[in-house]
Amino acid sequence: MAENSNKIETTVPPSELRLSNGGKMLQVSFEDGRAYDLTAELLRVESPSAEVQGHSAAEKRTVGGKLNVTITGIDPVGNYAVRLTFDDGHDTGLYTWEYLDRVGKNQKEIWTDYLERLSQFNLSRE
Repeated sequence: MAENSNKIETTVPPSELRLSNGGKMLQVSFEDGRAYDLTAELLRVESPSAEVQGHSAAEKRTVGGKLNVTITGIDPVGNYAVRLTFDDGHDTGLYTWEYLDRVGKNQKEIWTDYLERLSQFNLSRE
């Protein structure tokens, strides 16, 4: 039983979540010094929601037109995540601490992949 409980806590909660630049940026800071500036656009187009991610990698949706999206709300979900609300009405993604950390660590690669998918599907950021 104790082995399972270790798997639940993969990342400690951030010490701070702060919106900046009029809701276009989420600053995520952890006690150990990890800190990320994550754009609202990136968080919206890579939302962990089933609407964006689907139920398998093959179902992942490429979302265009989110260049100017902003985050309008941050609501805690238990001790493991936040629900971000965006000005386009999207609010179904639960952004776990692990997810925010992973996106922060890999944001350049994730962003490059997103831009390639936009091009592949003839979509625009605007």
